[in-house]
Amino acid sequence: MNVIAFLIPLALFMSLVGLGAFIWSLRSGQYDDLEGEALRILDDDDDKPLVD
Repeated sequence: MNVIAFLIPLALFMSLVGLGAFIWSLRSGQYDDLEGEALRILDDDDDKPLVD
């Protein structure tokens, strides 16, 4: 029973920390441009001229 009295507040604290981190990431713009980053890796930079 002593273990449950320790684990419940610990679980609540850890969930609040996780929720706070998620809200911080939303406000800092981590999820603003999902398509741009996904398509940027496919760009080969073929527009640059080759130096001979």
